[in-house]
Amino acid sequence: MTVEERLLRKALDHLEKHRGMRRNETDDIFERKALIVSEQDILMRNYPRKHPKLAFNPGALLQGEVLHVFPRLIFDYYTYTSSIGRFSINVESLINGGLSLPVETDIVMWPKLLWEFRGCEDPRVFKQDGKMLMLYTGYGYFLEKDTLNTSIVQAFAEFDNGFSITSRKYFKIKSMNEDYFIPKSNKDSAFLKVNSEEAVILTRPLIGSVEVGWRADANLNEAVMYEKTMEPSLPFENWEFKVGWSTNAIRLSSNEFLVGWHGIVKEDYSYRNGLAILDNDGRLLAVSNYLLAPKGVSEEYGDRPHVIFGNGLVSYKESLIWVGGVSDYAIGFFVTELERALGKLKWVSG
Repeated sequence: MTVEERLLRKALDHLEKHRGMRRNETDDIFERKALIVSEQDILMRNYPRKHPKLAFNPGALLQGEVLHVFPRLIFDYYTYTSSIGRFSINVESLINGGLSLPVETDIVMWPKLLWEFRGCEDPRVFKQDGKMLMLYTGYGYFLEKDTLNTSIVQAFAEFDNGFSITSRKYFKIKSMNEDYFIPKSNKDSAFLKVNSEEAVILTRPLIGSVEVGWRADANLNEAVMYEKTMEPSLPFENWEFKVGWSTNAIRLSSNEFLVGWHGIVKEDYSYRNGLAILDNDGRLLAVSNYLLAPKGVSEEYGDRPHVIFGNGLVSYKESLIWVGGVSDYAIGFFVTELERALGKLKWVSG
């Protein structure tokens, strides 16, 4: 039996046993605080073209009252090649509705390697012990027998304190036979914790045709996830095509992390979002129904309609802030009370 066959058996067994935790209901509890529209509200500082055509699906990192936002940037429609930028805003100004525009933005990551040649996409940012790591999707090619085959890999980069990249790699799955497996697509990941070179990661590989949320142990130095530790954690329901992890994780307690997730709904092909609590090992403790979904023309209409996606989740005082891409053309800031959000989660049995 191959690695993919073993993992597919796990995924299908998990779907059979654990569906039914959620209902197809949306209780949108988030207040809309700001919308940053690419061409008019973003001013580039380190690139000759001063305004991107598209900016969306941003990661986020809060340091004191400074909220660093890492948008996916696209300057060309025809190739749709993505880079990742950074701008900074005052979180108090955001919450109080006083965001000043345009935001001055630098590109901090752009395609350099073959496996990310077609774009660096959808960042999630994690900081621990002075180290800043960025998970992102590398969209590019693998060269096999002089043929370029498309690749979609879960990549990660390490940054110094000046937001310059010091290394970048992509994850493979290390099998129980000590060989390596690269899924056709692997993305939508989040670190829960990192200790030296070891990490617990939430991830979403394409296994067969099944896309559910997984947890795994990973080694950052080797850039591997260990097959023997991989377990499905978040199933999609029968009204969804698939689910994935949407955001970085926020530590709530010594053994609890809060993370956002998304489901793609069959009835209208929309991306809707909820929250989950997981333990230190990435096992699901609690999950909500949908708590954030696109509504109105400004959120429902864009290059990919009916989407709020990713990638940044931060808590500030009593507030929970979800920084999300809006229909592949803009960046939205969605705010609710943290306690209100936690009250919407349902605790689940193992």
